[in-house]
Amino acid sequence: MSERRLEKDIELAADPEQVWEAIATEPGIATWFVPHRVEPREGGAVGQDYGSGFETTGRITAWEPVSADGRGRFAYGSAEPPADGSPDYAFEFLVAGREGGGTVVRFVQSGFLDGADWDGEYDSFDAGWSLFFENLRSYFAHFRGLPAQNVVTMSWTSGTAHTVWPVLYGGLGLAGRPDLGSEVTLAPDGPAPITGVVDVMTEEFLGVRSARGLHRFGAEGSDGCGVSAYHYFYGGAVDAAALTQEWQAWLTRHFPVPAGAADVR
Repeated sequence: MSERRLEKDIELAADPEQVWEAIATEPGIATWFVPHRVEPREGGAVGQDYGSGFETTGRITAWEPVSADGRGRFAYGSAEPPADGSPDYAFEFLVAGREGGGTVVRFVQSGFLDGADWDGEYDSFDAGWSLFFENLRSYFAHFRGLPAQNVVTMSWTSGTAHTVWPVLYGGLGLAGRPDLGSEVTLAPDGPAPITGVVDVMTEEFLGVRSARGLHRFGAEGSDGCGVSAYHYFYGGAVDAAALTQEWQAWLTRHFPVPAGAADVR
């Protein structure tokens, strides 16, 4: 097994107990990542819902809530080792309070395979975790303490991210790539318009922060492209099920799965 690891240190303006709730409990994880199922104990089950029927399951390998020294640990991996030679990923979150206030999360993902064929997989995880941890920072900065309702949708289409992004911008009613920090109104054909500030702009993701939540759009792939639309609505009630249907229909309309393509997830 490769020793290649993905490591990140995330500084957060929150106390260790608040951060633990955000990274290790079902309602907390939903505020910045995707809906989770978590049995709060070592050996308990953990599951993730990435939208459109793409779900993963695993087993908690460490459950150590924050102690008096301001430290905690949450880790999980696969329930059973993959039988087909696929990577056997493991994930670890180390929480540590900082002197003077705030908290640092040390994140480690291990289990990557070696070789150029797996470089794209590593880069995709790297970009994805960067986005999700930016969501976590934004949650504490703008929506702290509010529960989230999730709208998570995905599709797969032909082409590459380079060719898909113009279609994605156009489908959102944008003339092109917006500037970071600019105010935009997303006007998709179907879902209600969203007005907010562009707070994420990378090669893989567009993020908009509205008064009600975070809205994230992604396009990744050089031989076929995964396209995603994730929304986090905080505070006031929304019909998440209806919005999920609307956004999934929007994705499928603009990015249809190629005829005869197998389920790529």
